[in-house]
Amino acid sequence: MEAVLAGGAHLRPRRHRVRRDQGRPAVSRPRTGAVVTGAGRGLGRLIAALLVERGHHVLVTDVSEDAARAAAAELGPDASWAAVDVRDEAQVARARDRVVAEAGRLEVWVNNAGVLVTGPAWEQPSDVRRLMLEVNALGTVNGTVAAIGAMRHTGGHILNVVSLAGLTAVPGEAVYAASKHAAIGFSLSTLADLRLAGIKNVDISCVCPDGIWTPMLHDKLDDPASALSFSGKLLRPEEVVAAVGKVLDRPRPVTAVPGWRGVQARLADALPSLGLRGIPLAVAQGRRVQRRMLAKRPPA
Repeated sequence: MEAVLAGGAHLRPRRHRVRRDQGRPAVSRPRTGAVVTGAGRGLGRLIAALLVERGHHVLVTDVSEDAARAAAAELGPDASWAAVDVRDEAQVARARDRVVAEAGRLEVWVNNAGVLVTGPAWEQPSDVRRLMLEVNALGTVNGTVAAIGAMRHTGGHILNVVSLAGLTAVPGEAVYAASKHAAIGFSLSTLADLRLAGIKNVDISCVCPDGIWTPMLHDKLDDPASALSFSGKLLRPEEVVAAVGKVLDRPRPVTAVPGWRGVQARLADALPSLGLRGIPLAVAQGRRVQRRMLAKRPPA
């Protein structure tokens, strides 16, 4: 078994846009800070690129120092980097303090770091189960709490990259699904706590994508336990980044990508007996997709 950190293709961003009004000199958008966890590669790097393009100073964080450094170098002078293990609350808090020092204000925090290891829970070593729970759930808690500490007086937006696995049962990914259910439950409950405390200028949004073609799934084509991740629309990372952009512009507590899969997941969760009966069909469809993709993959 191998723990795979979320990641995938990369994007070279355009320089951030400059607003030009007719008859007036160009005026740059005031720069504010953003943090993206698990941004050394894949979806996290693409989200960091989006935030740079939108005019933020982005702190790229990753458990891999080399990956974080390389991603920040690619993103240019509006990005810095830090090696951060999201399981460590002190490291997460230092990342928050650093981006505030560098940019003056933290406006966006994206909890993207994630680990997926497939297989029945009883076949997984305890340290593997703990890794998924701590990175995916505790990492989201640590990042959200740290961000609120900087945002509660100035406002901001916390975006948690969850998964459709946070909305319904996922055979072959039980512990992963548990960690994602925890992440979405925590996010929505904390949003409710913020509103009850009268804090209306901090938003928390969860983006729940279907399977994304990143390194998290690249080595799962011959893994039957991953079949459900291939049973719907296998998303391109750019499609998820587009959804993230829309949610950043218009915060929503939960956004499924694509929307129809979210409806399926919620229906299966609302009617668990019916949902469980339909799982063999979904798994069979996922296996067909895996075999088709394997057949098209060029030899190593």
